[in-house]
Amino acid sequence: MDPFDAALDLLRRLPPSSTQQNLNGIIALRPDLEEDLLSSVDVALTSKRCTKTGRDYLCCDYNRDDSSYRSPWSNEFEPPIEAEAAADLIPGGRIRRMEESLNAGVDVYRELYYEGGVSSAYLWALEEGFAGVVLFKKTSSAGGSAGKGGWDSIHVLEVSEAAGKRSAHYKLTSTVILDLGLSSSAVDNLELAGNLTRQTESDLALTHSGSRESDIEQSHVVNIGRMVEDMETRMRNLLQEVYFGKAKDVVGDLRSIQPLSEVGRERDAHRDVISKMGR
Repeated sequence: MDPFDAALDLLRRLPPSSTQQNLNGIIALRPDLEEDLLSSVDVALTSKRCTKTGRDYLCCDYNRDDSSYRSPWSNEFEPPIEAEAAADLIPGGRIRRMEESLNAGVDVYRELYYEGGVSSAYLWALEEGFAGVVLFKKTSSAGGSAGKGGWDSIHVLEVSEAAGKRSAHYKLTSTVILDLGLSSSAVDNLELAGNLTRQTESDLALTHSGSRESDIEQSHVVNIGRMVEDMETRMRNLLQEVYFGKAKDVVGDLRSIQPLSEVGRERDAHRDVISKMGR
């Protein structure tokens, strides 16, 4: 079996809450798989503080160069990287202008929907069109170490503009990493963790008026923001059904609120009615 496929298969079978630790262990054993694994495995996001602006930003494989990460606020790598490498990795022109507008938009969205947390957006040019990633992270705790909660959402997008730039094709791949835990004498240790990935594609119009290029840039920001917002709403609803709904069903099957004798009588009565209807 291919070592890379074996590593992915192993990570899928291990607890989702320990993905980062297990990933580090696999990389320590097989350093040659580091780049492929880091670009393929979704782990909880980490944050750093921009030394130039004092604002927090999120770190991922898309703004990383070795051990340096680019801040979306200053557009600089920390620690600094070589000038030749920076020229290829630091966006400029329309890509940087759209990145700045997108960061301003997702920052407002984060505050309204998450009431805290950290958000970041990164864009880079492709041969045809551009690509990017929008990141959100929110953690909370209740009663110190008694309870914890973490939400990480990663939205990777690819945009290709049609001839004449009157419309664009957007491809969005979104992953949500959820990690909830509770430790108390009543429940001992309870943990609910996992991730969910969904993909969508859409062709959306680009508006033109006045300054044509700036209008197109703004249209891209609006379209991306709307797609990310819609996808997050869908995935929140899915998580509600998949994780919490399933957990509720399992707990309901394991624990009976009614006395078992009463449940047995109801089951017998139901079976009796069914048998009489079949006669």
